[in-house]
Amino acid sequence: MKAALIVVDMQEDFCPPTGSLAVRGARDLAPTINSLLAHPGFAVRVASQDYHPLDHISFATNHPSPNNRPFECSIKMANPAPGKETETKQQTLWPVHCVQQTAGADIIPEIDLSKIDLFVRKGMHPRVEMYSAFADAFGNQDPAVVSVNTNLRLFLTDRGVTDVFVVGVAGDFCVKYTALDAAKAGFQSHVVQDATACVVPGSGWEEATRELTAAGVSIVKSDGPEIAVLV
Repeated sequence: MKAALIVVDMQEDFCPPTGSLAVRGARDLAPTINSLLAHPGFAVRVASQDYHPLDHISFATNHPSPNNRPFECSIKMANPAPGKETETKQQTLWPVHCVQQTAGADIIPEIDLSKIDLFVRKGMHPRVEMYSAFADAFGNQDPAVVSVNTNLRLFLTDRGVTDVFVVGVAGDFCVKYTALDAAKAGFQSHVVQDATACVVPGSGWEEATRELTAAGVSIVKSDGPEIAVLV
């Protein structure tokens, strides 16, 4: 086993008290995440950031009223990959968040970034959402298509990683999709339950747990045996 820790989107805009898309309890995760970052059993440590252009398709303010209410309304988006433009998905609209080169896109100072080996900036394509640190909403991984700054799957594979442990926010969106894509990419995928928080507490995590376990992703604890055995 060779394990990687992926710290997902621990950014100012996702954290109380001032984040524009704040997830309850997100900032309180920092001590647990830092403890995991310091664990000698992780061979690779990655941090992801949403890093959107101001004209991003998911921002409610970029669409006309009345069908532009954040959390409630959605928009149709098309696959940006050449030759696949007819493939579409519905995208939930969000408040403006994690805009490139703004303080809201910064990882919170409580996270020990000195341990990070790779920073993945994602969601930079204006016309497609990218929750997962591996791929956009259509499964595209090529940085030339999705405007992510690196191919995470190749980075981990090149370093012999077998197991991926995912933490951060939000458990029912970016953490979930990162863990699902890790499993699709052939890694043993795990989500550390006490090191993640959800946009929708309670029901959001329950639904995420169902999807994750159905895909073979294991739900673990930071003090559980799965992490204790890492050396």
